[in-house]
Amino acid sequence: MVTHTHDVIVTGGTLIDPAAGRSGRFDLGIRDGRITAVEAELTRESAPRWIDATGKVVVPGLIDTHAHVYEHVTGKFGLEPDLVGVGSGVTTLVDQGGPSCMTIPGFRHYVAERAESRVLCFISTYLVGGLEGHRYPELYGPDGVNVEHTVRAIEENRDLVKGIKAHAEIGGASRWGVEVIKLAKEISRPAGIPVYVHLGQLWPLKDGVAIDADAYVREVVPLLDAGDVLAHPFTRHPGGFVSGETGKVHPIIEEALARGVKVDVGHGSHFSFDMARRAIDAGIRPWTLGADMHGYNVRAPGGRMSEGERSDNPFFGVAPFNLTVAMSELLALGMELNEVVATVTANPAKMLRMEDEIGTLQPGREADVSVLEVLTGRFRLSDNSGEEVVAERLVVPAWCMRAGRVVAADSPLVPQPIAVAA
Repeated sequence: MVTHTHDVIVTGGTLIDPAAGRSGRFDLGIRDGRITAVEAELTRESAPRWIDATGKVVVPGLIDTHAHVYEHVTGKFGLEPDLVGVGSGVTTLVDQGGPSCMTIPGFRHYVAERAESRVLCFISTYLVGGLEGHRYPELYGPDGVNVEHTVRAIEENRDLVKGIKAHAEIGGASRWGVEVIKLAKEISRPAGIPVYVHLGQLWPLKDGVAIDADAYVREVVPLLDAGDVLAHPFTRHPGGFVSGETGKVHPIIEEALARGVKVDVGHGSHFSFDMARRAIDAGIRPWTLGADMHGYNVRAPGGRMSEGERSDNPFFGVAPFNLTVAMSELLALGMELNEVVATVTANPAKMLRMEDEIGTLQPGREADVSVLEVLTGRFRLSDNSGEEVVAERLVVPAWCMRAGRVVAADSPLVPQPIAVAA
């Protein structure tokens, strides 16, 4: 009787695992939902099932650091987790600001425990969390924050809550200045977890109030500590990394990064090639890459948003994208493939303080694996300002494993490649 060492072996692919320092042709052995071996060549007799990944790239399960998957509670904002997750080749999702100290029990029961994808969160600073996709600014502000209760909710949900979501944008600033960011830090320090800060406008300015976006950035950024995260560095909206006064990256941003503040792309409806080029040319390298897909910038099956609803939300641009399209955009901006893979594997695992569990393909780890195709040719990519570029490489999800179970990347949210004639 043959005794197999592995249940399944993924063979033939180019394996990229930045955390383990591996890049090249390796076979990947899996048994009982865990990785059992990473070798240049495993024997044919060692597993009853082989999956051919020839011509594909095998990486640790992709981690999307900016998701919105609290369905129904966040209104049209929240997408179905597994359409954004395993159905798109992504094994771990981090919901940014959907659940709050009041609504996290529902998030656990109805989202995290029911999804096939691993679902975590950065809890909202606000009591109302992401209700209706932050559509109503009057629900937010310092009076809508309870530091004590939010710290308690974090302590009671350490397995799910990996950080705190807050907004530093000029619409909120026109109403309550920097007070919410200060309260977010009051939560984060005793809880020992990072604050993830949204930059770039979200809410309209309060009537009759003018805000100097550059001055606001200079006021907010010094409040952050090493390990905190600045999101939307390439935003097309006022209040991002690039100064409206000089057209260059704020020196105070560079100072923050030097002391350990991190950068998450937070693609969403913010991404601008122009702003990205300016930031990257200034030496800004994204640490993590969140897709920031939600019901106002992608269409779920059957369509979630009418043209009228979109026009009611002028700050939400729409361009076809998902996490792998965002990876393709970083490639088009000059980043190397291994560096881009790190932004969705090893680095987010560190951000979540889960580098001993996810983000690598080391033997003994749970078998979260993403298999990608890197197509070559000429492909149209468009940002949320209307600029189009032609990319020579396009990253497309093929399939993934979540705890050893194979899931096809057949989500209708995965955009179709747009080839361009030479």
